Amino acid sequence: MNGEPDLTYVYAVAAGTPGLDESLTGLRGVGDAPVTFLDPGRPGSPAPVFVVSRVPADEWREEALRSRFEDLGWLEGTARAHHGVIQALTEHTIVLPLRLATLYQNDDRAREALREQQDAFAARLALLARHAEYGVKVYIAAGAATADDIHAEAPAQPTAPAADAPHDQARAHSTAPADDPSPGKAYLRARRAQHHAREDRYLQARQAADRIAAVAAPLATHAVRHPAQTGPLTRGENGENVLNDAYLVPDEKAEAFRAALDKAGQGLPGIRIEVTGPWAPYSFAMPPAVPADDPDDRPGARS
Repeated sequence: MNGEPDLTYVYAVAAGTPGLDESLTGLRGVGDAPVTFLDPGRPGSPAPVFVVSRVPADEWREEALRSRFEDLGWLEGTARAHHGVIQALTEHTIVLPLRLATLYQNDDRAREALREQQDAFAARLALLARHAEYGVKVYIAAGAATADDIHAEAPAQPTAPAADAPHDQARAHSTAPADDPSPGKAYLRARRAQHHAREDRYLQARQAADRIAAVAAPLATHAVRHPAQTGPLTRGENGENVLNDAYLVPDEKAEAFRAALDKAGQGLPGIRIEVTGPWAPYSFAMPPAVPADDPDDRPGARS
């Protein structure tokens, strides 16, 4: 430790409901730091509050985070702790999640930002009241042949008989049926079949996306389209992710939303629709504005 004052780590904006402080008792966040709340410091009706921890400056300054964010073990543990605090909050109040590593130089700077954006935060919390986020993903089913599979399945090139092979064995090699496909033709046929099957699956994926949009529109209040997940860690038994949407759904329509999405995938055998949730509304959060005059106060910039 170098003696620098601690930074203020903000997990979320929460509605300032009675008993909120009691709900945070014993809750630990990033770095096993205790979790508490920071109010705007103004008298009056309950106002949005920041849910915070204090973290060591030498471990959370921007230059330190550059290297720590390359440590996947540290990053996963920190993300889990951050998410755990937010999920615990959702059991007690309305929550506006903020990004990982939303930091302020100290409590005074955090409180100042909270006061400046109090009206915007209050409006957003009102929007999220009695709603939850649901994720909807579309996968093209796994199991499609790859080029490597085709190479493996293509007929092997015939080998010439050895120079000392019997004459009738040589004759057998030279009198193969003329209509047998050559290895090259078999390969091209397999590639064409693969191409057509892939086109069919993408057509089914578009149909699934259209159905999802049609059934979700009357049941959700807001929607966000995220980039499809790519890379080797996202493939496997799930298949290829081609749609990655989030919907904000009123609690009273959640059951109908799930039922409608279950039906949307019927009749599309090459497609799998996955619905997850309810989640805290990460996709519909509104992060605080970045102060222009102080590089130390950069909420969410490092996520």
